[in-house]
Amino acid sequence: MGKSGTTVTAADVAVEAEVSRSAVSRAFRQDRSLSEEKRARILAAAKRLGYLPPSAQAVARLADKTITLVVADMDNPFYPMAANALSHAIHASGRRLILHAVPPQEDVDSVLRQVLDYRSEAAIVTSSLMSSRMARDCRAQNMPVILFNRVQPDRRMTAVTCDNYGGGRLAAEKFIEAGFRRIGMVGGRVNTSTHLERSRGFCDRLAEADIRLTAAISGEFKYDVAFDVVRELLAESGRPDALFCLNDIMALAAIDAARVAGLRVPDDIAVIGFDDIPMASWPSYRLTTVRQPIRRMVADTLELIQAQLLDPEVCGTIRIAPVRLIERDSA
Repeated sequence: MGKSGTTVTAADVAVEAEVSRSAVSRAFRQDRSLSEEKRARILAAAKRLGYLPPSAQAVARLADKTITLVVADMDNPFYPMAANALSHAIHASGRRLILHAVPPQEDVDSVLRQVLDYRSEAAIVTSSLMSSRMARDCRAQNMPVILFNRVQPDRRMTAVTCDNYGGGRLAAEKFIEAGFRRIGMVGGRVNTSTHLERSRGFCDRLAEADIRLTAAISGEFKYDVAFDVVRELLAESGRPDALFCLNDIMALAAIDAARVAGLRVPDDIAVIGFDDIPMASWPSYRLTTVRQPIRRMVADTLELIQAQLLDPEVCGTIRIAPVRLIERDSA
């Protein structure tokens, strides 16, 4: 249907763009025989008229009462766990979930076209690499976007996250109370809000106790990277006797690296993680970690989506859920 409520055809678009009917078909098939200038003219005319090609009309029918979830970092068990929780909650609300996985080392814009073409009611994004372009394009289509476990310096972005700063402080407090003074940190990607807030909370609490970090290394939030850098760190003289890893998968890598080095956890080195993924409670790890309240975060996400569906101008809200330290055997 066009903007006036009447059915718009490819022939109407052809007249508007001053091209042939076949050119309109080729424009939506990404046919290379069509120049970019002509394709842009056709797509602009289609947008003005409110035209959807048959394939997009079929997708639009399928997309009724759906929410799109854009997930990056699928090798981090926290995000499949979050996706599972979101899926159950979304289905319970009478909607369906559409999943888009962002390829490794790419940002959300790599799946932007699919997200917009599917025309879901809303999008939930877990990637830290969301550009202002995607946010702008989604707003232009009146599609609410919620950042999950992320925040960005954009006053119009709506987000749900946990108290990453407070969680960092909890980890530092645990080490301080246990009497550790040679304390290290395994960080993630420095351009992410999770790295920035968790590390800031941890370092602020240590500074209050007049303790400086013995070492700060980057594990990039990945198991293999963290394993290698921790193994190198433990081989050096003056190694730390406690490590705060900014997510659980790096903490598990740190425990494995310590074992390879012949060290006992926590007798020789204590380890604390962040997230409380299922593997953290496995008997072989028994990881002390900061738990994210996923159910609370999922509920907040769906509430904010509903609020924006009722009023598109409701945006810029950030919900911060409390965290707690789950004490097991690694610290």
